[in-house]
Amino acid sequence: MAKVDTVFTGSIPVIYDKYLGPMIFQPYADDIAQRLSGLKQGAVLELAAGTGIVTRALIKTLPATVSLVATDLNQAMIDVAAVTDKADRVSWQQADAQALPFPDASFDAVVCQFGVMFFPDKPKAFREARRVLKPGGRYLFNVWDSLAHNEVTDLVVSAVAEMFPNDPPQFLARTPHGHHDKEPIISALQEAGFTDVTAETVTKRGKAANATDAVLGFVQGTPHRSEIEARDATRLQEATEKAAARVKAKFGNGPIDGKIQAIVFTARR
Repeated sequence: MAKVDTVFTGSIPVIYDKYLGPMIFQPYADDIAQRLSGLKQGAVLELAAGTGIVTRALIKTLPATVSLVATDLNQAMIDVAAVTDKADRVSWQQADAQALPFPDASFDAVVCQFGVMFFPDKPKAFREARRVLKPGGRYLFNVWDSLAHNEVTDLVVSAVAEMFPNDPPQFLARTPHGHHDKEPIISALQEAGFTDVTAETVTKRGKAANATDAVLGFVQGTPHRSEIEARDATRLQEATEKAAARVKAKFGNGPIDGKIQAIVFTARR
């Protein structure tokens, strides 16, 4: 994983939240929140909370007797989330999932939406998640399936790659969609001490108002942008337009409705 893969700064968090939030993250945020709906009291820790998309879903789903601690490695992401989410029972904190600043057995559940792929040392992060869970507590997270099962993302990657044939930007393929093999993840969770590990493939639809809205988040609201600008900073808009044209060619001039697919893991301490 390239060093730039974990950097979400500048205008990236706002674009990420505005365009990718409703299109690809909200459907799975609702899924995660529903899976925790049986929790009636206690505390939940969210890792890699980003701009608070799952946090907002949890606030709507969980009763007021459940407190939330939402963390992310990038302070810029937390800053955007904290402005949007002002619920009193949410505590925002910058934290590294590989070295959590919380005591042992502090939480009834740990959740992480599309963040595990970014952890450089995943076994260490799994051990940390287990450490801060209470006995019997749940670890719940998801990862994206391969590009072949995520239509718009696949089109964006291929369109932008054609602009830089000798050195194509590969962030989306390498990190968000590069860790979809279930068995290594299951094995790592078990080696970290988790039990009752399950992996479920969940297919949904990603929707956007038009092709431009569908691609803006991927091209300008993720580290894919940093890769494009590192190659030629003057071609970001061109990359956006080229990706939009590719999506429009497949889905037409109207609203976009493409397949998205992820794998949801659950495990018990």
